[in-house]
Amino acid sequence: MPSIFLDGNQGTTGLRLQERMAARPDLRLLTLSEEHRKSLPHRVAMIKKADIAFLCLPDESSRELVGAIRAQVDKPGGIVIDTSTAHRTALDFAYGFPELDYKFRNAIQNAKRIAIPGCHASGAVALLYPLLKERVLAPEAPVAITSITGYSGGGKAMIAQYQASDRDPALALPRPYAVGQTHKHLAEIMEICGLRRPPVLQPIVCDFYSGMLVGIPLIREWFDNIGAAGAQGGVNFLTNLYRDHYAGQNLISVLAPNREAYVNPCALTGLDNMQIFVTGNDERMIAYARFDNLGKGSSGAAVQCMNLRLGIPEETGLVWREMRDVNKEVNSTRKEV
Repeated sequence: MPSIFLDGNQGTTGLRLQERMAARPDLRLLTLSEEHRKSLPHRVAMIKKADIAFLCLPDESSRELVGAIRAQVDKPGGIVIDTSTAHRTALDFAYGFPELDYKFRNAIQNAKRIAIPGCHASGAVALLYPLLKERVLAPEAPVAITSITGYSGGGKAMIAQYQASDRDPALALPRPYAVGQTHKHLAEIMEICGLRRPPVLQPIVCDFYSGMLVGIPLIREWFDNIGAAGAQGGVNFLTNLYRDHYAGQNLISVLAPNREAYVNPCALTGLDNMQIFVTGNDERMIAYARFDNLGKGSSGAAVQCMNLRLGIPEETGLVWREMRDVNKEVNSTRKEV
């Protein structure tokens, strides 16, 4: 039975992973005593003892711990899955988004070190990577990203702030943040997608616990500048491109072009999969990725990567919505594996 260690199980992601591991009879959870919970030598020893260790730590703490593991070159230890930002562009870490391409999936299945994507980045790379790969967008394209998220993405302090009985009434309003264009997810979006200029990223935190909707506006003229791809139309062309790219992926569904008056960012709250759909017309479009920032945007993605690395079905222990008919969302079902 594989043994699992969670380092940093006091934060939002760590607590959610602990719940998920406790519900898995096929796994054995290792723990440190309260006395040794913050001891670097004891944590390193436990990571080397476990088959898989999850790091749910601040960036600097994660770098310190991984540095301590690397220093013991004669005892490389078990598999490390890092949920922080610290190693998402590191060369010796696989990027934990297996649906992007076979090379990502293969890297995860063989890696000793895996970095879980950021929540905003998960939606952005899911939308941008296929467009860059198929050369529909040029690496120099002027990309803009809007990402609406629930407040759980801000961690325990923000959760407490939003759930306080005497909270500031202004918290009921959407709040754009990171307006200085220095958000920590920008680096991985550029690196993974191959963008040559930083995109404009506008995250917005809203008054709901979890859920995420990432949108990227696209103009047909950008496609025409690349070649014949733009002549094939806008919304339907993009929908078919995404369907082809994500064909056969249980945890990513591509929906028919969306004609709703309002798009619900919380439609997949509590689930571990992602929906992709395109709105607009053949001249001006918005491509959307919808998911739960605590699911496919965090702990769900971490569990998926663990499953792949253990050689078991990647959906094991996840809750997801299977789209039996991509044109009729009403036919969807919830599925527990």
